[in-house]
Amino acid sequence: MGLTALQERGQGLGTASGEYRGASTAARFSDPQAEFAALRGGCGVYDLGFRAKISLTGGDRVRWLNGMVTNNIRDLRAGDGVYAFLLNPQGHILGDLYAYNRGESIVVDTDQSQLEKMLATFDHYIIMDDVEIANLNDQVTALGVGGVRSREVLAACGMQISDMRPLEIVKVKSETGAELSVVRTDDPILESYELWLNPAEVRNTWDALMAHGATPIGSEALELHRIASGVPLYGVDIRERDLPQETEQTRALNFNKGCYVGQEIVERIRSRGAVHRKFSGFAVAGDAKIAAGTKVLVGEKEVGEVTSAATLRASESAKTIALGYIRREAGTPGRSVTIGAVRATVIAVPIGDSTLSAEERAVEERPA
Repeated sequence: MGLTALQERGQGLGTASGEYRGASTAARFSDPQAEFAALRGGCGVYDLGFRAKISLTGGDRVRWLNGMVTNNIRDLRAGDGVYAFLLNPQGHILGDLYAYNRGESIVVDTDQSQLEKMLATFDHYIIMDDVEIANLNDQVTALGVGGVRSREVLAACGMQISDMRPLEIVKVKSETGAELSVVRTDDPILESYELWLNPAEVRNTWDALMAHGATPIGSEALELHRIASGVPLYGVDIRERDLPQETEQTRALNFNKGCYVGQEIVERIRSRGAVHRKFSGFAVAGDAKIAAGTKVLVGEKEVGEVTSAATLRASESAKTIALGYIRREAGTPGRSVTIGAVRATVIAVPIGDSTLSAEERAVEERPA
């Protein structure tokens, strides 16, 4: 586990640091709850150096990657990206990734924690194909900018962008003279952007964003946002034993693209009926200490388990959001369940602020 490019050049940015998704980065700059509020209500800037970039070149790159992942690479327009799973032949999830068509190459974007396994899997399946793989860690790092004021702050830094499609990528130049690529993310809740740039430019760009009003956000607040939004994380909420349809991430699947590794299992599940469990959210009123692995019950019957949880605090109130899996027949949004010793209600993912508020009220109003 190495330092991110920003941490290497920032002389220990943040009041605490730690491992996050395969890299060492700032865990917090102030109070994570305050950082979360700033991200949701204003503009936050955060280190994305825990993401890894892999370049695929060669004449067979499109055909080959299309045969490796669950989404459609073949019809991907230059300047656009997709989210996809990498499966083994039994249909289990080896990793998740974004793939971007950069014209002369495809760039695969994943967590640093998945990089080694993904590179080894790619290498295993390249036989007589004209495909060259390059790890771009030394050439590209990334910052994130998110919140309702994110586009305003980008513009103040000289990065003028028009309305962008989710996972569209465009080239811009900042006021510091840095040439970078801006990606509009597919975050279901928050307007946010990724800035891909040379590691040598990352500290100047970070400082410029903060000078124009962005609040620094650490990995602890990013986790609060991820869980509060109902977005699963590979290695935590999505494991190798899971099947694609169990994760509820239909955005990763394309059923018209043809064959790929694990496709037979995915198609069999679709044609024969749904899997028995699904990824879901759970809302609890108050500050509940819920650990990963805690069982979800309906009455005395075990129907699921928690994979991650976080407590959100605002003024004098608190609410806890848990993510995990539940049997489909028990997973109707609004249903009351028990997690450990606390009452909870099932909520659909992704989790919007309005949905969360309604479900939290439902939990409070239900009799014990």
